[in-house]
Amino acid sequence: MVSMNRMDRKTRAQILGMMVEGVSLRSITRLTGASKNTLAKLLKDAGEACIAYHDKTVRDVNAKRIQCDEIWFCAMKEKRVPAAKKGILGLGDVYTWTAIDPESKLIASWLVGRRDAEYAHAFMDDLQGRLANRVQLRTDGYKAYLSAVEDSFGVGIDYAMLVKIYGPASGGEQERRYSPAECCGSIKGVVCGNPEWSRISTSHVERQNLSMRMGMRRFTRLTNGFSKKIENHEHALAIYFVHYNFVRIHKTLRVTPAMEAKVTDRLWSLDDMVALIEANDQPPKKRGPYKKRAGQSKSAISN
Repeated sequence: MVSMNRMDRKTRAQILGMMVEGVSLRSITRLTGASKNTLAKLLKDAGEACIAYHDKTVRDVNAKRIQCDEIWFCAMKEKRVPAAKKGILGLGDVYTWTAIDPESKLIASWLVGRRDAEYAHAFMDDLQGRLANRVQLRTDGYKAYLSAVEDSFGVGIDYAMLVKIYGPASGGEQERRYSPAECCGSIKGVVCGNPEWSRISTSHVERQNLSMRMGMRRFTRLTNGFSKKIENHEHALAIYFVHYNFVRIHKTLRVTPAMEAKVTDRLWSLDDMVALIEANDQPPKKRGPYKKRAGQSKSAISN
């Protein structure tokens, strides 16, 4: 088994590449020979480094339009959470809030948490702090957005909602069980400002959420590949978003979203992501001399 201390940069980059392509930790263990504990440590270190870098770098974004949405994930469905554990974040429904610039494809902001007013406000506060100018904002019809957008942006935004109307899924009873509800139509509504009517849409952020669900095993429905710990889920998302923004070339743009949004002026590689981890590494603490506890024998110390 390969340990974290003996893992070179090339191996780290290879493992990060597998992580962002949706390969599970156990599969990476079988492919590389690295232990599961080593991979878990790399996931944590890389996730923390990517969270810090995104928070510091994705600022003063010059965007004209922003689309927001939430994508569902759970370690345990809300109805199955024991009464004694109700309210613990990570048990029950958990959502990833995302905000994308449909022109540069940049993920400007993201947040993992519940789908409620508290997290809606936190998400909008974070988004507002990353934008350099007035934007046209589009969201779905979730009510918590109304007060969250007003509190974070005030009147300094052109905001519209797209409310979709869903009907029952077609097919037999067993088919409907595994099929999403069918969209029967949508209603556009201007909340404040003067957004362009023809551009009231959430299609870009919904397509991005589909890419997340297809690219990360943790979002695959009807399997046991979901994240068991919300911390691991957040770290995996942080790695995914930095890779998406800075490393992966968008087929339409022919550059990365971060380059298109002028957040960076160069194409990143997986080696650059490894460099983030190394720059964020804390040196090991020096161990002091062993102090014998009262009543402890020499044989106990040697064992």
